[in-house]
Amino acid sequence: MQTPDWIVIVGYFVLIGWVAWYYGRHQKDSVDYFLAGRNAGWVVIGASIFTSNIGSEHIVGLAGQGASTGMAMAHWELHAWVLIVLAGLFVPFYYKSGVQTIPEFLERRFNARTRTILSCVSLVAYVFTKVSVTVYAGAIVFQALLPDTFGSPQNAFWVGAFFTVIVTGIYTVFGGMRAIMYTATPQAVVILFGSFLITAIGLNKLGGWGELVTMAKANSDQFALWRPLSDPNFPWLGVLIASPIIGLWYWCTDQYIVQRALSAKDLATARRGALFGGLLKVWPVLIFVIPGMIGWALHQKGIIQLPTKMVDGVATTTIDGDLVFPTLVKTLLPVGIRGLIVSCLLAALMSSLASLFNSSASLFTVDIYGKLRPGKSPEHLLLVGRIATTAVVGLGIIWIPVMAKISGGGLYQYLQSVQGYLAPPITAVFFLGLFWKRINATGATWGLAGGFVLGMAKLTIQGFFGTGKIENPAWLAWIADFNFLYATGVLFAASAVIMTVGSLLTPAPEEASVRGLTYGSIHELAGEEIKGSWDTTNKVMAGVILVLVLGLYTYFSFWLS
Repeated sequence: MQTPDWIVIVGYFVLIGWVAWYYGRHQKDSVDYFLAGRNAGWVVIGASIFTSNIGSEHIVGLAGQGASTGMAMAHWELHAWVLIVLAGLFVPFYYKSGVQTIPEFLERRFNARTRTILSCVSLVAYVFTKVSVTVYAGAIVFQALLPDTFGSPQNAFWVGAFFTVIVTGIYTVFGGMRAIMYTATPQAVVILFGSFLITAIGLNKLGGWGELVTMAKANSDQFALWRPLSDPNFPWLGVLIASPIIGLWYWCTDQYIVQRALSAKDLATARRGALFGGLLKVWPVLIFVIPGMIGWALHQKGIIQLPTKMVDGVATTTIDGDLVFPTLVKTLLPVGIRGLIVSCLLAALMSSLASLFNSSASLFTVDIYGKLRPGKSPEHLLLVGRIATTAVVGLGIIWIPVMAKISGGGLYQYLQSVQGYLAPPITAVFFLGLFWKRINATGATWGLAGGFVLGMAKLTIQGFFGTGKIENPAWLAWIADFNFLYATGVLFAASAVIMTVGSLLTPAPEEASVRGLTYGSIHELAGEEIKGSWDTTNKVMAGVILVLVLGLYTYFSFWLS
């Protein structure tokens, strides 16, 4: 890193700081703080959805996956089609009900117990998975790019981790959702431009797209999009089962994402914002996964040298995926441009963390504190929201040392399995609850609680048992080694069965209690408004998303043939 790089980085921080101050200076109440006063436009909403999703763990982690597993993780990054489901199906329910959080919607459909379960599980998941992995990936970048700036690579790691968490926390605490959403647009521009740039420079160094395809064909088992059923990690059937379940949970029912759509000024804008987020979501495969594959190819040709993993202090031949993207930045890019790409990484990290901090604070303030201390003034709730945001920042900092011990370089793929254990009961309760009015509060509570217990049991067993760990008793080792993709499907089916049985064994909900909260009844109450909000522009955007996703799937399904 040289002087021009630092000038670019400082300029970026000044710009983001000014935008956060300008839009966050007039926070009057919790609706302002958590939902930007419900007055956001569709471009801002879509950009915020995209930047909330694309954290540093995406840029760093997906490049590492591209280098080690090729297109295997691309299925999770081709979820742009799920945002059509969010815009077309879920947004009308959330927006018309006027809720601030997704658990609040669940209480209206079922009862307070389901709201509390979802809020608590979401908070735990946010702090101990999303905060930690995002901060860890950002710290890895500091460690790789500034190894000697702070005395040692280890010092650079900690400086990067604490600096990004604290700075992001400050502008989230004072700026709220309005600042987060209005900084999202310049951040999205920087992320897209910087990632496209490194892809183009990498391909030019390699000799073009044709050279990458040729090298990938020679290693088709490693880089194929679809893997045979015998593949231990990504069998095609498991991908088809698990990927939609995780995608529908993340994009349609997670407070972290949906909160952006709830900030829209009207229903049509909310739907259009979700669709614009889908258009942006089409690109990560090309600008995050492909650079990792380019890095692998450059390494194979001896143009660059990627770091390899260390085992007991001895270097191996296995590429350290976490360091692929930082190495590309360090070795390929000219002065000044390198600073831009570091700004791109910081933009991704800060936007993702800021969204996470704010969503966590809104869950605590609205769903937990608001229930324990009802009747508080909007100004009081705003103060509690800021304190809650500060607490989440503090917990994120405390968790950093633990993350450094448990990451091991394979954290990104590991977290996909964790999501596979969290998502099934939530996806099941929302879809069954929306499409089948017979599902009642008892069934939803049983399904949520039972699904979470089963998922956490699988995760705990996986942590201690299995091949290379504790292998006896054999049945526990078998459960531990059971592929996480298939386990996601089993957990979804089990949660759905528990919900169905629990509902059928107890009285059906009263018709009035679910009116406007199921698919059929919402269209009876507001059918014309919902139909009118799905206007020509929204239909065209949905069509473009489908064409782009199908095009990418078609090409990469046969690109190694």
